[in-house]
Amino acid sequence: MYGGAQTCCGPRAQNPPMNNSPSAQRLKSLADCADVASLSSAVRQLCSEFGKVTHIDVLTLAETESRRALCFLRLESMAQEQQLMAMLSATRFGDDVLLVVDLPRAAPRAYS
Repeated sequence: MYGGAQTCCGPRAQNPPMNNSPSAQRLKSLADCADVASLSSAVRQLCSEFGKVTHIDVLTLAETESRRALCFLRLESMAQEQQLMAMLSATRFGDDVLLVVDLPRAAPRAYS
């Protein structure tokens, strides 16, 4: 017998606890962006306190249960990037800083 809630196919996946860290709260505001252009603009604005964003690429991913945006960016200096990474819990991917933004699930499409 499984310890968690049951479905017909086994234990139901438990949702991870909500992350209420200051960096998670700052990133949560980005989830309201309607499209890639507005998300890119909002990321630039959020990151401007660390320095000028010199490059940004935004890729969106849609999985079964979630949507995410991968924001690859660069600032003017490595020191600025390290400060951004520390404050926003970002990581490095190659030469870029990688900021992952959780987006709300899209509403199901109505087919006619």
